[in-house]
Amino acid sequence: MKTLLIIDMQNAWLDNPASPCHDTEGVVERINHAAKHVRAQGGKVIFVQHVNADAPLGSPPWQVIPALQQAATDGTVQKLAADAFAATDLADQLAASATSTLYICGFASEFCIDTAVRAAASRPLQVVALADAHTTADRPHLAAPAIIAHHNWVWAGLPVTAGSTLAVCTTAEAFPG
Repeated sequence: MKTLLIIDMQNAWLDNPASPCHDTEGVVERINHAAKHVRAQGGKVIFVQHVNADAPLGSPPWQVIPALQQAATDGTVQKLAADAFAATDLADQLAASATSTLYICGFASEFCIDTAVRAAASRPLQVVALADAHTTADRPHLAAPAIIAHHNWVWAGLPVTAGSTLAVCTTAEAFPG
């Protein structure tokens, strides 16, 4: 089964005029496209939401941004660290749905997306990082487009454990049409 993991696309980080994310509108459009395709193929969509002082559980900042289309059948995971697998039931949800291919997208490229890609690639999964469906904001040392390009490059050459694969491709390549 195919599963799309949408990480931390929450108001606290995406609705922040003081620190705008790169190409938010385009990223949201591509995530919605991927989610539509995964659902149509009988796959699963899981929204991962970070919980902390800036995004307390249930608060408006904790909510997924309204531009992302959610379905009643989508799963959720609440996390307290960068790793969506750490102290969560994500691995159990993936096992219960017999996930073999895991697509990863969301926010922030250099933190939670990078950690999820690496953690997933250490499991017996076919991991696909959606190169144009993750975002971040400019940082003091590097602009957002450079951060995104850097991580896509790193993931494309990252060695993974036996039984796993890691691919980096655009949303259109992964979900044509």
